[in-house]
Amino acid sequence: MLVGRKQRTESRVDAYFSADVETDGPIPGPFSILSFGIVYAGSFDGKEFTRPANYDHAFYRELRPISENFQFEAMRVNGLNRDRLIVEGADPTVALSEAFSWIGEIAGNASPVLVAYPLSFDWTWLYWYFIRYCEQGSPFGYSRCFDIKTAVAVKAAIPISEAGRSKLPHSLVPRRQHTHHALEDAKEQAEIFANVFEWEGRR
Repeated sequence: MLVGRKQRTESRVDAYFSADVETDGPIPGPFSILSFGIVYAGSFDGKEFTRPANYDHAFYRELRPISENFQFEAMRVNGLNRDRLIVEGADPTVALSEAFSWIGEIAGNASPVLVAYPLSFDWTWLYWYFIRYCEQGSPFGYSRCFDIKTAVAVKAAIPISEAGRSKLPHSLVPRRQHTHHALEDAKEQAEIFANVFEWEGRR
């Protein structure tokens, strides 16, 4: 835990959480999150970024689908067994409430910030699920988020279209592989995030 939980609204410290989702389609509502992983990815007080010693502070759940819709291509990519999750997957209300509490405990008095690469996909899904299924709402508010892809583009002075994961400068490449397992990918992403945050960029 970073600090005590009492005056969170006055905190000037960000606590970053790398998140990855695996879904059975392109948008939430008609389609479902099947699994998600969240990893504590560091903190920043406005002067110093602190990278975690490891990525053991992690949260992972596999969820019961919320609709009958799915795309075969999405299932091929994520490799999950949707029929099994219909029976064994966690109730989204329980899982998202547990995730909210876990994020709060890890962040302590700091402000939780969601990190993703690219942000637009994972944020859309998690924000929708938190608002719909968690009584407390989103632990990241409606806008506390950080797009690694944008940070890469700005620091490398390249167009967004050239800032994809496959085109990362060598010094930013993580040791972990991208596996399409939500927890492992959240850890890989957290490593990229720290590399980018600490990188001075191309001058």
